[in-house]
Amino acid sequence: MVIGPQQHYSKIRRILVWTLVLNWLAAGAKIIYGLLSRCSSMTADGFHSLSDGTSNIICLIGIHFASQPKDQDHPYGHRKYETFFSLGIAGLLFFLAFNLLREGIARISRPIIPQIDIGSFMVMIITLAVNLWVMHYEYKKGKALKSDILVSDSMHTKADIFTSISVIITLFAVRLGYPILDPIATLLIALFIAHAGLEIIKESSRVLCDTAPIVDIKKIADIVLRIDGVKACHKIRTRGRPDDINLDLHVQVKPDMHMERAHQISYSIEDTIKQAMPEITDVVVHMEPKGESKEGPLETFENKPKPRA
Repeated sequence: MVIGPQQHYSKIRRILVWTLVLNWLAAGAKIIYGLLSRCSSMTADGFHSLSDGTSNIICLIGIHFASQPKDQDHPYGHRKYETFFSLGIAGLLFFLAFNLLREGIARISRPIIPQIDIGSFMVMIITLAVNLWVMHYEYKKGKALKSDILVSDSMHTKADIFTSISVIITLFAVRLGYPILDPIATLLIALFIAHAGLEIIKESSRVLCDTAPIVDIKKIADIVLRIDGVKACHKIRTRGRPDDINLDLHVQVKPDMHMERAHQISYSIEDTIKQAMPEITDVVVHMEPKGESKEGPLETFENKPKPRA
């Protein structure tokens, strides 16, 4: 069943609110215990979790704009705002990575021996379990709802999982008498965070730079060529988000076909494509007389005569 834009974004909003609460609970536990124990890697991981919650707020703002209906200034809708605001998450990650790099370098030049006890391990293990659940839940829902923001935010949480694991390893190392590994782990955490930011930019730029969301255009051609009256189709192009794809294509029909009949075929093409591929929300069909069109840069698909039995 196809749900409307408001229902779609309402589901995403509820997911973000729940993850916001869980992220900030985990962040508070790690920051407070990290400051009390003077463990810079745990504190750094706590601020990373805090940035997870901040990114949830950025996501909620992005969802507000993305859920707005089409208007005169945005005839294709506002859904790309979701992709645009995911870049804000990447910017937040880079800012955090820079500050952690600076903190790690300072701790190497001026070492501080952290106070590690059983409570340190318990805090990290419990918050790690929370992050694992949040990441899995958010990524699964993001893919199901085809939401850039949820997938990007889950990648943010994924970076938090890697950093939490490195902190746990560091706690063991400090207990064994190697406190220098604490600031080194902080530097590694910063690199993990920066890498997550680069991945978000990579995925978001695909949408904002109009990279084709559908690579297999033959699937579209097969749908079109099954419609009565269509002789060939070419110049099949797609752009947009995975859940909001705009498609345009050229379709060739008999040169003597009446305009009204050509229009009927055009509407039939649009309806059939949308039913077969619900992620396509806008279809523009250019009708051409067969044999009079110059072949474009994209592949041409034709209706071949069926061989006699």
